[in-house]
Amino acid sequence: MGQIIATLRPSSSTNSENTKKRKRDDSSCSEEDERIISSSLPSSSTARWKHDVFLSFCGEDTRRSFTDHLYSYLKGKGILVFRDDESLERGTYISQELMQAIQESRYAIVIFSENYAFSKWCLRELAEIVEWEEKKNLTIIPIFYHVDPSDVRKQRGTFAKAFAAHENHLRVDIEEINTWRNACTKVGYIKGEHINGDRYESTIIQQISEMILYNYTMPNILIHENQKIVGIDSRVGEILNLLHMESNDVRFLGIHGMGGVGKTTLAEIIYCRFSCRFEGSSFISCTGQRSTTARDLASLQKELLSAIMKEKIRVYNQYQGNGTIMEMLQNKKVLIILDDVDCEKLLSALAGDRKWFGRGSRVIITCRDSHLLTTHKVNCKYEVQPLETPYALQLFSLSAFNKNHPPDNYKYLSMDFVKYSGGLPLALKVLGSFLVERTLDSWKSIKDKLEAIPNTEIFDILKISFDWLEESQKKLFLDLACLYLIWPFNLYDLKEIYPAIDFEVLADKSLLSKSDYDKGYLKMHDLLKKMGQEIVRLEDPVKPGRRSRLCCKEDVLHVLEKDTGTEAIEVICLYDLAGQAKPFNIKAKAFSEMKNLRFLYFCLSPSYINWPGYPLECMPSAYIKWDGNPLQYVPSDKLQLLDWESCPSTSWPDGFRPKGLIKLRMHHSRFERLWEGLMVLDNLKYLGLSGCDELIETPNLSQAPNLEEIDFSDCKNLCNVDPSIRFLRQLKHLRLNGCPRLEYFPTTLGDMISLENLSLPSSEVSIFPNVIYSFSSLESLWLDGWPRLEKLPELSKLECLKEFKAYETSISQIPSINLIPKSIRCFELEGGKRMPRESRDLVMFNNDCSLPKQSSYPTNHDIGSPVEYETEEKFSVQIHCDYDVSLSISLSSSI
Repeated sequence: MGQIIATLRPSSSTNSENTKKRKRDDSSCSEEDERIISSSLPSSSTARWKHDVFLSFCGEDTRRSFTDHLYSYLKGKGILVFRDDESLERGTYISQELMQAIQESRYAIVIFSENYAFSKWCLRELAEIVEWEEKKNLTIIPIFYHVDPSDVRKQRGTFAKAFAAHENHLRVDIEEINTWRNACTKVGYIKGEHINGDRYESTIIQQISEMILYNYTMPNILIHENQKIVGIDSRVGEILNLLHMESNDVRFLGIHGMGGVGKTTLAEIIYCRFSCRFEGSSFISCTGQRSTTARDLASLQKELLSAIMKEKIRVYNQYQGNGTIMEMLQNKKVLIILDDVDCEKLLSALAGDRKWFGRGSRVIITCRDSHLLTTHKVNCKYEVQPLETPYALQLFSLSAFNKNHPPDNYKYLSMDFVKYSGGLPLALKVLGSFLVERTLDSWKSIKDKLEAIPNTEIFDILKISFDWLEESQKKLFLDLACLYLIWPFNLYDLKEIYPAIDFEVLADKSLLSKSDYDKGYLKMHDLLKKMGQEIVRLEDPVKPGRRSRLCCKEDVLHVLEKDTGTEAIEVICLYDLAGQAKPFNIKAKAFSEMKNLRFLYFCLSPSYINWPGYPLECMPSAYIKWDGNPLQYVPSDKLQLLDWESCPSTSWPDGFRPKGLIKLRMHHSRFERLWEGLMVLDNLKYLGLSGCDELIETPNLSQAPNLEEIDFSDCKNLCNVDPSIRFLRQLKHLRLNGCPRLEYFPTTLGDMISLENLSLPSSEVSIFPNVIYSFSSLESLWLDGWPRLEKLPELSKLECLKEFKAYETSISQIPSINLIPKSIRCFELEGGKRMPRESRDLVMFNNDCSLPKQSSYPTNHDIGSPVEYETEEKFSVQIHCDYDVSLSISLSSSI
């Protein structure tokens, strides 16, 4: 089952407590049970110490009192203590086994009591302890139990009597007695605990235990540092702020993030540093725990309980285990870390309720799925982010060169690998280790290879999260990974295709940045994109025409040139021809076999297209020449997104009827018209033909009732907008600016009740169209060049209006406050030459518009320079007076 970390002792020495000098009450325990009871962090093993503590004491004084209490408390904390057995036959000299026990201990606690010095056995132990303190850095902790430390140092009081008795012995060895005296003197000067009845002995025992545990965590921290961990302290500090260690409530904390980002390492560091503050602790690694049968869960419960209680606990089934955990731990302050959890059943079995644990307990859960933490109602969540570049470079350098910075001749290549890794610690370590002692040429070739094929070890770790997804979520992830190669805003097109829950699952499982998703952004780590693209490549590593998605320009051009497309292709993205030195001659029918095509993105500049009538020498060296009308051969049955900038087609094929189309964007294309007559497009949400200079009229849109956005801006020859546009009740955005030849525009547009943004072209009308007042939801209105408009429209009728811009007008009077809606936040107006110069005294806006009641233009202010006013809300007003008077007033403020 999963690995258990129960104490800070190495798992390799967990059986060392079972020495010949100690009686055992659990002699029937199996090796597996011993591992569970005394297991440790996998990275903290060391062979230097077999025991944590060696106890040196006088049995007749303290064996059944203070020493026994100390021994039991330390053992309960998971500290391996050597205490000589009461039945051990004592001879004249220390046995070889006792000497070895001293040598193999990290601490020696010497309990000086009234009769300690009368025992030659105790004094010889002390001398041996002092000797090994000098030889092997053994740490001595003296406890002066109802004796004065100065009596030990100077051998006074009972210590004087004891040494006098030794010196009067018939077989006296003065040299050995001097060794004992020196040992007493030396240890007597070490700061320790003085027990004289002024404090509870239990308090002193607890302090000694915590001191040992705290000091013992240092090697583990150093081990982590030796494992090349950087940038950890600030993260630990942030975790501590969330844990509220000083609070006595029971808190659950979730740590989440993508695979390889350092969740487990962070949890291990926290465990190492702070488990000593708890009465019991356990670190369970759930990696690979895919089975959640009742039997498996009961086994995990047994491991958890046995680890914390330091004894074999029997659990027969999950439900009995739930009750046993609560019974044994509800009055115990524990630290439990459940690492790499992947399902709610595991959490319910191991930390089902806060009531299971004693006051002050902390349960830390690490996982890739943040929703799992939400379901389990953790107190707070912490998302582990990739390393910032300075830390990433340091970690990479430590892995590749075993130093904090790369050598000068490797500096730039190192940064290339750091950028490729995107701050992911797993990738930085794997790549850095792989590059150790390799030549510069090898580094360059590895870098080039990684651009095409990811590192297998990194790929396998990241792919775990992908494998957990449902089929629709896998499909979305691969679409996102491939579409990231083109303009990122295209990612939001997928929100019209996939349900919101699929995006949420990707974010919850850290396949999208959770923090960015919560803010409304879609952001994917670079290595996750590469992982997704590699999954697609592996569908057929040799023949790209048999893959589901073509996003690499070499693959796209190869398939189109060679006409090797198949039904497997669902997505094609071609976004750049930079670096292609040859022209491409492509037959339009190359699309014909792609029966399952869903997305087609061709985002190319017009300069890459060989248009008839333009001299070839004006084109760059790389261009595409199409043999035929490509749209005629593009299968339309399953097409959902068609984004083809600079499409070479001049006409819309009769048989091209993409009923499932959601987005149609064909900016800078050569169409004069789109389809003739009716076209059923029930799913169409976006129609964009900006910059189509050949376009004369818009198509009939009456069968596209769900259109939300239309962009016909900058169509220089557009003359007519089809009247069917009035029936688009879902339309929110309509852009017609930059269409100077638009002569006919429907005047009965009142049915567009959802319209929020309207940009109108230049017009020779002198009266503002009344139909615009019917757009009750309008938030933005842009009039692009209305030279005959002399009077500002009654904008107050547009109660939702936030932005108004009118350019090249003949308006000669400053608008009255009565004409401005209270909702306005941006007002820009270019007036005519008759705009009065006396506008220096401007009284226009009152507090309803969040501006001062009177805004005075200073008489000594330079004409044309803006004046800024501070108000309580964000607001801007610009009024321009062109021609012979250039008056520009800007009223602005910040929240």
